[in-house]
Amino acid sequence: MSEQQPNPYASDPGQGGQPGQPGEGDYRWGPGEASYGYPQPYPAAAAYQPTIGGAGFPVPAYGPGTGGGGGAMLSLGDISVVGDQIITPSGSMPLQGSMWNATDFSRTEEKIPTHAIVLAVVFAVFCLLGLLFLLMKEKVTTGYIQVTVTSGGRHHSTMIPAANAHAYPWVMNQVNYARSLSF
Repeated sequence: MSEQQPNPYASDPGQGGQPGQPGEGDYRWGPGEASYGYPQPYPAAAAYQPTIGGAGFPVPAYGPGTGGGGGAMLSLGDISVVGDQIITPSGSMPLQGSMWNATDFSRTEEKIPTHAIVLAVVFAVFCLLGLLFLLMKEKVTTGYIQVTVTSGGRHHSTMIPAANAHAYPWVMNQVNYARSLSF
């Protein structure tokens, strides 16, 4: 055990490497260059972003007295459109050329409510008239509507809860309005 084994990954002295120093053909652990599957750096910022101030904070596109008010023109979940910018928790994006999508992950079920079943059992004694309570139905909507926006090399997605069956048409109207602003 007093003998030390040579490093099988060290370069031969004839290849330019010396013992204890890395040579050209040395084995190196880990990835060399970033390739597919490895995290890539963020893309460069868009060339035209007039509403980004020097400190990186969004500047209102409309000043006082111009009638714009500086408020959000549109808000869907945590996505807001202010002036010519889209403000999201992951950063701001230019409105010009943005792509908007909405996907409906909600469903509406029609079922007999519990109180109708109780009334049907109680009034079934009286001439089977209580069975008419089983005709009562209620619609229950559950799920979410996913809204995604892509612009300036960035992408953001949000989920909006579907409170009723009319939630998806309302969200689609808002998305279509945002699409019309992006031209």
